Amino acid sequence: MAPAVKRVLIAIVALFTLAACGQAAEPVPPLTASQGIAEADAVTAAGPHNDFDVMFLQMLIAHQQQGLQMLKLGQQKGVREEVVDLAGAIDVVEAEEVRTMQRWLQAWNVPQTDITDPAIHAAHGGQPATGPEEIKALQDATGTDFETKFLNLLIAHQHNAVELAQQLATHGANTTVKQLAERVQLSRTQQIKQMLTLAAG
Repeated sequence: MAPAVKRVLIAIVALFTLAACGQAAEPVPPLTASQGIAEADAVTAAGPHNDFDVMFLQMLIAHQQQGLQMLKLGQQKGVREEVVDLAGAIDVVEAEEVRTMQRWLQAWNVPQTDITDPAIHAAHGGQPATGPEEIKALQDATGTDFETKFLNLLIAHQHNAVELAQQLATHGANTTVKQLAERVQLSRTQQIKQMLTLAAG
């Protein structure tokens, strides 16, 4: 298991421990397909931008394209209807976000896929990618074992997106990209809460 996934799973255990000490958590309402799409779904991200804006978009595109692989598996192999529906809703959101970010980079005359290894920017803020061995384990799993692996892996994956979005808020320059990062942070945090509820169920 990759270090990033281990860190997030430790955090998940801590969250469950804290929840057990207080009142029972209220059910998390289901996501809608529109959650997580940038409010400024503009053709271009107008205004000045810096290198971190570019890195953020390139990293998030690569990150979400990998996530879309997991989400397709979730829709195909999920056991519970709630898991299948969740995977489908996130798939719609993230596919639209990828198209939006690609348009922005194109308008900036910047390559959309400048990085072949999403972990290459780890030294200056990039989050580690989910490993191919984890994707393979997900592909091979079935039934409830698949759902457990799927939810745990996607929780870790979305947590990485939250961390990257938080860094953009500090280091980015473009207002439209910052709006997207804020929406990413809010929507992924909501998704993680919903998946924690499903994983406990």
